Amino acid sequence: MDFIPVNEPLLNGNEKKYLCECIDTGWISSEGPFVKQFEEKMSATAGRKYGIAVANGTAALEVAMQAIGIEEGDEVIMPSFTIISCAMAVTKLGAKPVLIDSDPDTWNMNVEEIEAKITTRTKAILVVHLYGLPVEMDKVLELAEKYHLKVVEDAAEMHGQTYKGRPCGSFGDISTFSFYPNKHITTGEGGMVVTDDEELAEKCQMIRNLCFRKDVRYVHDMISDNYRFTNLQAAVGLAQLERLDEFIAKKRKMGRFYTERLSDIKGIRLPVPTTDYADNIYWVYGIVLEPERNLTNREITKLLADEGIGTRTFFWCMHEQPVYKKVGLFAGETYPNAEYLARRGFYIPSGLALTEEQMERVVIQIRRMMKKINGSC
Repeated sequence: MDFIPVNEPLLNGNEKKYLCECIDTGWISSEGPFVKQFEEKMSATAGRKYGIAVANGTAALEVAMQAIGIEEGDEVIMPSFTIISCAMAVTKLGAKPVLIDSDPDTWNMNVEEIEAKITTRTKAILVVHLYGLPVEMDKVLELAEKYHLKVVEDAAEMHGQTYKGRPCGSFGDISTFSFYPNKHITTGEGGMVVTDDEELAEKCQMIRNLCFRKDVRYVHDMISDNYRFTNLQAAVGLAQLERLDEFIAKKRKMGRFYTERLSDIKGIRLPVPTTDYADNIYWVYGIVLEPERNLTNREITKLLADEGIGTRTFFWCMHEQPVYKKVGLFAGETYPNAEYLARRGFYIPSGLALTEEQMERVVIQIRRMMKKINGSC
């Protein structure tokens, strides 16, 4: 029986054609023409004026934080339940992440808790849209205006998603995307910073490229890394972007398929299909085990792997990360909803190359496993 991976990208469009063009012309570095084309089309898709392609999604966050002026002593409000890249982009600059608990239904940061965490040192709010539904942006933007804060929007998982009809990636001062293979648009590795602010865009372009001065190439007034993005990556990304609407439709079809076949199973919570501000885009199809089931996500993902089904556990909370505990960060802090999701949440195969036959196999195994688990409760 073949193993069903948790994700497999779909690369049967113009990817090969555009890559061959890179090879035939010799343009394989960050100087190639596909980079500019991809930046322009991706930023337009996100409803932004400027796009700066970078090496990966982590790089995009780091470039964005440096560009808006985050520095030592500043505080950035962000969710505890997210990938560590978000916290790293803050701590690498000597600033402090100030954490927010999760909404148990949407799995995003609970925006009602933000205002109480704002201090005189707060410089920005980092919004992270998770797994398929966007954060409630109205409250975030209202607070940012009230307290004169920057807003950084991490839309890594939201290619093509909207909030009240407006593209995710178009909110706040600056937004970021990732193009890792499990994203709707992939370039293998890769990321992008998008903004409407010309000055911020110019800063990002400089930070991306070792902070070379414009007037003299090998002279530097600031320190940064090499975050450049290649023409080869951009060629793949451009081909992927041509099919974004098709990919979104396929993801939502997968979401409906799983929901219809799993909704009657006791002991699990499925993704919220819609809110008053967005329909779920199902970047991945997440499942959360109910509290009465004496089972963790790590245990059930191991059981499913034994049956040939690939899965991933949800993110681990920032306040419980060993690397931050070692330096005394977040000591004594607790975020119960985030902790619960981190221990009980996992997602099942939902890559764009997944077939209906494979999804049927996933459903059969989950139903069989949960029947056994429920019978033992």
